[in-house]
Amino acid sequence: MEFTGRITADAKTSTVKGDKEVVNFSVAINDRYRPKGSTETKELVTFINIAWWKGTGIAKILLKGAIVTVTGRLHVNAYNDLNGNARASINCHANEIKLVHSKKSGTTTNHEPAQITQPLEDLPF
Repeated sequence: MEFTGRITADAKTSTVKGDKEVVNFSVAINDRYRPKGSTETKELVTFINIAWWKGTGIAKILLKGAIVTVTGRLHVNAYNDLNGNARASINCHANEIKLVHSKKSGTTTNHEPAQITQPLEDLPF
């Protein structure tokens, strides 16, 4: 699945199972539509939690406000919150991340978005 959204908070790196590192971040996907026969526009926001397992160097560029296109495998997690209410989240194991717009530079790329498909530890940023 491929989708484009805006990062909601700076990416966080964590260690799991002793030695595996993962970069986690979330994107918001905004959608607007007008129901048939209505003059009122409805807005819908979908949040997707993303896990990147291919290296932690990417966390430096996944900053709040940046726009990214993510390709990966989606799955849903259903659970009960502390009050016993049913909840669910949409999650993605990312295979590829394209930086479309960087909040840091404040500019939109005028060329093909940067595609990230492998670890970034050896790159200069």
